[in-house]
Amino acid sequence: MNPIERALRAVDRVQQRRRPLAVVVGVVKKYGDDRGGLLAALITYYGFVSLIPLLLLLSTALGFVLHGHPDAQQAVVDSALADFPIIGDQLRENVHSVQGSGLALVIGVAGLLYGALGIAQVLQHAMAEVWNVPGVRRPGYWPRLGRSLALFATLGTGLLLTTAAAALVGSALGGPAARIGGLLLSAAVNTLLFLACLRILTPKEVPARALLPGSVLAGPLFTVLQAFGAALVAHQLRHATAVYGFFATVIGLLSWLYLAAQVTVYAAETNTVLARRLWPRSLLQPPLTGPDEQVLEDIARQEARRPEQRVDVDFDGPAAGQDEKTGKTEQPEGPEQRPDSGA
Repeated sequence: MNPIERALRAVDRVQQRRRPLAVVVGVVKKYGDDRGGLLAALITYYGFVSLIPLLLLLSTALGFVLHGHPDAQQAVVDSALADFPIIGDQLRENVHSVQGSGLALVIGVAGLLYGALGIAQVLQHAMAEVWNVPGVRRPGYWPRLGRSLALFATLGTGLLLTTAAAALVGSALGGPAARIGGLLLSAAVNTLLFLACLRILTPKEVPARALLPGSVLAGPLFTVLQAFGAALVAHQLRHATAVYGFFATVIGLLSWLYLAAQVTVYAAETNTVLARRLWPRSLLQPPLTGPDEQVLEDIARQEARRPEQRVDVDFDGPAAGQDEKTGKTEQPEGPEQRPDSGA
């Protein structure tokens, strides 16, 4: 064993023996095992493509819900656009309600809904991948469509609540206190909203309590991303505009969306790791730990595409920490059960 490998194995032993470090490593490794970067990129692409249809759909819906209250409509739209870096002002000038009557309005709204469905569908796919749901057990088109509509309704309701809460804090407080209070309230609302969205997107077999840790993590992170992400992206691209011109704005928006997508996937992976106790993981193999084998087994079983198909997974020799006779793995104290790998 060379000095570098000896040092790495020493670090590996340390992280496996300390639960907080082992959980963090478990989340990062699960993210890599599930190709989390590709899932985040997929969410970013469909989020970018669905952005304009979603905003137009929001504006049209507000025209019906808040009919006769143009100031309230504009306040909600401004709240939705305020967080987008670089192009928020351009979107504000071009987003408008779909006009028409009868058949023309129905066709217009249906077209917007179809264009916006991509992000909801890919988010459901990402959650199925994170929880390693076998292909044979994944919902069909119509159940996915129903979940997509429920997701849009939840996001719209959350936006209305966020706007109302921000207005309430602004009227009750002033100066820095209003800013701090607004951030704290936004973090709480984002946490509840993220939990509600995960409940819609995640298979029903997974209990709601298993979705709470990632939501508590993602809520404040989304608030930070909303409050400072736009300023950070704008700062990074301040000099890029002279080189890339208009494309710098697109790069800035894509960067912001990718950060939001990574927060989403990492939060979901955190839920899976904690619910299934997928730690400690080994940094160097062999040997594999029990959770290492469990993750690899779940990934293999999720490839099942037919009811009559059976996927069997076997490993040579006991995993690290396993008893050679019983095959049991020593685990840190925690829940004794986890959601089924097919959940």
